[in-house]
Amino acid sequence: MNLNKPPYLKAGDKVAIVSPAGAVVPELIDEAAETLRSWGYQPVLGRSSQGKCGRFSGSDDERLADLQWAMDDPSIRAVLCGRGGYGCVRIVDRLDFQGFKKSPKWLIGFSDITILHAAISLHGFQSMHGAMAKALAHSAGNWDAVSALRRCLKGEQLSYDMPSCRLNRDGMAKGTLVGGNLSILYGLRATPFDISPKGKILFIEDISERPYHIDRMMHNLKLSGVLAQISGLLVGEFTDIDEDPSFGQTVKEIVASAVNEYDYPVAFNFPVGHGTTNLPVVHGAEVQLTVADGVARVDYVE
Repeated sequence: MNLNKPPYLKAGDKVAIVSPAGAVVPELIDEAAETLRSWGYQPVLGRSSQGKCGRFSGSDDERLADLQWAMDDPSIRAVLCGRGGYGCVRIVDRLDFQGFKKSPKWLIGFSDITILHAAISLHGFQSMHGAMAKALAHSAGNWDAVSALRRCLKGEQLSYDMPSCRLNRDGMAKGTLVGGNLSILYGLRATPFDISPKGKILFIEDISERPYHIDRMMHNLKLSGVLAQISGLLVGEFTDIDEDPSFGQTVKEIVASAVNEYDYPVAFNFPVGHGTTNLPVVHGAEVQLTVADGVARVDYVE
């Protein structure tokens, strides 16, 4: 399945900053806007991008209106999400994609934004899993990821070489790159935004989950047939997780054991996740995953 690619950015393009989920420290939005200006773009802030309504940046209606505006406005060429957290699931079913289809643009984010990536791919378009406003703020300190995002927005295609891991499984596969946060993917099961696994290279990452929760989610993907149908698996960072000696397996071993009976390539240390190593990847792009002698690489293919 070849998904449509929104136009890459050029100098002077407008980039909307919206916060469709959790509340963001307002200064981080301002600093992210300054970074975008330094790249030659025109940042435009959504009305609730710096707001606060409980744990959210605004009410469901306010966040939906911001995101709908950014997706519909033909002068907006990219949409940068302020942060993840929680909240997109409360509004995704009310999004109208008709305006987006007429003027497609790159949506950028990760974590809870996994939901929006799933929705956009369902409508036939690629999007960008990558750093959000906090990372673009001057104090972030993860400029490798931010610099890579800048290059991707201009159309440069990255390749991803991963440090070897004893749990990697050799092989070569081509497919459509999809995925994101494991907990979010788990929450989308049996909804219209669920993964269509056949022919996909799945990537996963997560934060602050207990090992047995990860085991439960991986077995959900196994029991439902997702893991049997994908063409390859990429495992990103699992951060802020305390290993559980009583479980008898590390988090990486839990993931590896869930796909042990399949023969497609598996690669750990994919550079996405909630740590500072969170390189941008094009969700919905065609890629080739190659694992040889435990060393893995991902390349985009046209």
